[in-house]
Amino acid sequence: MRTTMRTLTGMVVLLALAVPGTAQEKYPNRPIDFIVTWGTGGGADAMARQISTLGQPFLGVAIPVSNVPGAAGNTGMAQLLASKPDGYTVATYIQDTLMTIPMGLARYRVDDFEWVIRTQVADSFLFVKSDSPFKTVQELFKHAQGNPGKLRVAATGFGTVDDVTVRFLEKKGYKMTTVPYPKPGERYAAALGGHAEVLYEQAGDVLQYLRANQLRPLIIFAPQRHPAFPDVPSSKELGLDITLPQFRGIVTRKGTPAERVQAMADAFGKAMDTPQWKKFADEWYFSPDSHMGPDRFGKWVAGEVDLLDRLVKEFGLRK
Repeated sequence: MRTTMRTLTGMVVLLALAVPGTAQEKYPNRPIDFIVTWGTGGGADAMARQISTLGQPFLGVAIPVSNVPGAAGNTGMAQLLASKPDGYTVATYIQDTLMTIPMGLARYRVDDFEWVIRTQVADSFLFVKSDSPFKTVQELFKHAQGNPGKLRVAATGFGTVDDVTVRFLEKKGYKMTTVPYPKPGERYAAALGGHAEVLYEQAGDVLQYLRANQLRPLIIFAPQRHPAFPDVPSSKELGLDITLPQFRGIVTRKGTPAERVQAMADAFGKAMDTPQWKKFADEWYFSPDSHMGPDRFGKWVAGEVDLLDRLVKEFGLRK
C-alpha cells in the first residue's frame, strides 16, 4: 500500500512540474507587438502591416502594429531595447537606420538585436515632379553645379542613406541640401508641393504618384537600369560609384530564445511565400532574393555596416 502511495505521489509531483514547463514552452500564446520605426504611409509601414496580416495565421496570434517614428528610426529602436527579450516585441529595421551606426548617431550595436528576417531589398531613385524643368538627371546636376546648395532634396533624415547619397553627390560637385521629413506623407507632399525640388525614395513607396503621373524618376542608384524604368540611367553607368539599396527587415531584442526567433522567422517566411506577398513585392519592385533568415541576416547586416563605415570614412561624412 505504501509503495503504491509513493508511486502515485511521485506521478502527481511529476505532472505538477510538467504542466508549468509545457505552458512556458508554448510560443506564442499572446499577441506580438510590432513597432514600426517610421511614420504611416511609407515603405516600412506598408511592409509591416502586410507581413503582420499574412503572418498571423502562421503564428496563431494577433500582431498589432504601432508607429513610433523619429531619429531615423532610432526612437522606435529605443522602445524595442526597453522591452523584454521574450519574443513578444519586434520592430522594423531598415537601411536608413543602419546608416546611423557608422555615422555615430545610434546608441546601440548590431549585436544588440536578433535579426529575425530580411523582407525586402529595393533600389533608390531621385524623383522630381512631372512638370519639373529638369527633364534629365544631367540637367539636374548641371543646375546643382551652377547653384550650389539651392536644390532641396526631401529625405528621411540626416545621417541616413538618403543624406549620405546627397553628401556623396556634393563630393562629386553636385551640391544639394538635404531636408529631413521623417513622416513619409510629409516627404511626398514636400516634393509634390514644391517645398523640395527633388525626392530621394524607392519606386514602390511612391507607386501611387508614379501611376498618377505626378512624379518621375531621373536616376536609379544601382549597377544597372531597372526593367520597369528602361529610360532611367543608373548611377553606375554615369560613373557614380554609389548604390545603397534600401533593405527592410524585422528584428527583436538580443537574448530572445533562439527557438522563438526561428518560430517568427519561419512564420514570416511562410507569409512571404503567399500570393498576396508576392504580388505586393512585385508592385513595390523588391529584389527577387530579398528573403533572408536569421542564419544569414545578422552576418549580412554586419557586412553592410563595414561597407557603410568605409564609405563614411572615405568621403569624410562623419564630423
